[in-house]
Amino acid sequence: MTTHTHSHASAEHAPEHPARLQWAQLAPEVYKAMVRLDIAASKGLDPVLVELVKIRASQLNRCALCLDMHSKDALAAGESVERIIQLGAWEESQHFYTEKELAAIELTETVTVLTDGFVPDEVYAKAAKHFEEAELAQLLAAITVINAWNRFGVATRQVPGHYTPGDIKH
Repeated sequence: MTTHTHSHASAEHAPEHPARLQWAQLAPEVYKAMVRLDIAASKGLDPVLVELVKIRASQLNRCALCLDMHSKDALAAGESVERIIQLGAWEESQHFYTEKELAAIELTETVTVLTDGFVPDEVYAKAAKHFEEAELAQLLAAITVINAWNRFGVATRQVPGHYTPGDIKH
């Protein structure tokens, strides 16, 4: 097992926990299908917007592996550190995002956390105002897929810190 090197070498860090299960190796056909689904869901969407959606869902689902991966992918795609940091408090930091991005982030939040058991009409209407129907369908697919990835990551305690953009070839 590789130990992740942190930039604060003088600080004593907690030990890295092992993953509970290497699900991708044990269910390779499911993993491959998820990768294909992920690619299909993102088609036609702005790659930076997709990464913001993936980061926000992963924050809500507390998926450390996906936060690590998609923050790094967002940076590699040209996203700013500032906007990634502010995403956790997007409601107080709306001026960092476009209206279209805010609609996608809010939709991501309501689809991810189905507190009321449904997506409120006003949230859906706001997204529908900023996305054409086909694009909205793709956005909903992207939100659904990252939520599925998060469930695998959280349930099996996948370990963050080892991902480098480009590691996973689609």
